[in-house]
Amino acid sequence: MKNKSLAFQIWIVISGILLLISLVLMIIFPTTLRNFFTNEIYNTIENEQHILTEYRLQGDMEMDPLNPNGEKLSPDRSVQHIILPENAPFFYNEKKLPLRFLQETQSLAANQEAITEEYSRVIGDERLFFVIKKVSLDGQPAFLLSYAWDSYRNDLVLTLFKQLVLVMIIVFLFSWIPSIWLAKYLSRPLVSLEKDVKRISNEDWHEPVVLERSDEIGKLGSSIEQMRQRLVKKDEAQRTLLQNISHDLKTPVMVIRGYAKSVNDGIYPKGDLTSTMDVIEEESERLEKKIKDLLYITKLDYLSSRNASKEKLHLNRIVQEVIDRIRWSRQELDYSIQLEEAVIHGDAELWMKLLENLFENQLRYADTIIGARLIREGSDYLLKIWNDGPPIEEDILPHLFEPFHKGSNGEFGLGLNIVKRIAELHGGKVWAVNEQGLSTFYVKVPV
Repeated sequence: MKNKSLAFQIWIVISGILLLISLVLMIIFPTTLRNFFTNEIYNTIENEQHILTEYRLQGDMEMDPLNPNGEKLSPDRSVQHIILPENAPFFYNEKKLPLRFLQETQSLAANQEAITEEYSRVIGDERLFFVIKKVSLDGQPAFLLSYAWDSYRNDLVLTLFKQLVLVMIIVFLFSWIPSIWLAKYLSRPLVSLEKDVKRISNEDWHEPVVLERSDEIGKLGSSIEQMRQRLVKKDEAQRTLLQNISHDLKTPVMVIRGYAKSVNDGIYPKGDLTSTMDVIEEESERLEKKIKDLLYITKLDYLSSRNASKEKLHLNRIVQEVIDRIRWSRQELDYSIQLEEAVIHGDAELWMKLLENLFENQLRYADTIIGARLIREGSDYLLKIWNDGPPIEEDILPHLFEPFHKGSNGEFGLGLNIVKRIAELHGGKVWAVNEQGLSTFYVKVPV
C-alpha cells in the first residue's frame, strides 16, 4: 500500500471509509428499524384498544358486534381484537390463532397485575405482538386481547432496507468520482514539491519554490523555499570562501617558493641568508595559522550539526587565564579587568579559542590599554572587551564578523568569524561598536 501513489492511497482510504459506513448502516439499520416498528406496533395496538374500549365497548355493541368467529375488527386492519372472559372456559375454533395459544393468553390475563401489558409469541413461522387489557363488558370483568402479526413490521423493514441499500450503492458509486478528484487535488501540490526537491537535490536551486497555499502543504512549501534560499546563500558563501582561500594561500606559497628558489640559486633577496630565511619562516607561520583557522572552521561546521557535549564552566576564570597568557606579548599595555562570577555550560576549548581570538585582535590595535568587564544582565552574561586604538572603519563594521572581511591591519579575516560561530554554537551572539572613542566588542551568552 505504501508503495502506491499518494492519490491512489487517498482514494482507497476514502472509498474504504464509505464502504465501512455502508456496511455498518446495513448491519445496524435493520435492527434499529425493527426496534422502532416494534414500539410503533405496540403503540398502534394500544391506541386501537383505547378507541375500542372508550367508544365501542361501552353500551354501543349493536353498532359493532363481534363477528361470527368471535373477532372484533378494528378500523386499522393490521390490528385485531378478541374479548376473553375472566373465569369462564374459552371455546374457540379459529384458524388464525390456535386454541392452545388463546388458553395460554387467558392464563396470562388472569395473572396480569397491570391494567395493560405487552407480550409477544412465536406462532408457526411468524411472531405475534399482542396487548392484554383488563376491561368490563356488561358489568362483568373480561380481558381484551389486541394483536398484530410480525409480517406487517417485516414488510416495512424490508422495504426501507431495500431503499437504503439502493441509496448506499448509488452514493458509493457516485462518491468514487469526487474521491478520485479529491485525491488528485490533494496529491498535486505534493507531486510538484517532489519535483522541486529533486531539482534542488541536483543543485538546481535558482528557481523559487512557489506554492500559493496557507495550509500544511503550503507551510511545507514555505519550508522548502527557506531551505532553498539557505542553500543558495551557502553555495555562494562556499564559492566566495574558496576564492578567498585560493587568493590568500597563493601569496605566502608564492613568496616561500620564490625565496627558496633564490636561495637555491645562491641569491639572497634580503641581503643575507639569515634575513632571507626569516622571511620564509614568517610566511610559513602565516600559512600555518591560516590553515589552522580553516580547519577550525571545518570543525565548527561539524559541531554545529551535532549536539556537542557541554560542561559546567566558570567563564570569568577562562577570561582571566587568557589575559594572563597574553600579557607578555605587549607588556607596556595597561589592563582594566572587572570580572564577576559567571557559570555557563559549554565547551572549554571553544571558549578558550573565542577569547584568544578576541584578545589577539585587541593586542594588534591597542595603544595603551585593554579592558575587559564581565557582568550579568537578566538571564544573560555580558562580556565587554575594548581597546583605545583607532576606531573600526564604519564601512567594515557591519561585515566585521564575516569570513575574509578584515580591517586595515587585519591578518586573514577568519579569527572574528570563528568568534561569531563559537558564540552562536553556545546560543549567544557577538557584535562590535565604536563606543566613546574605543573599539568595543560584546559577547552575550545565556546563563
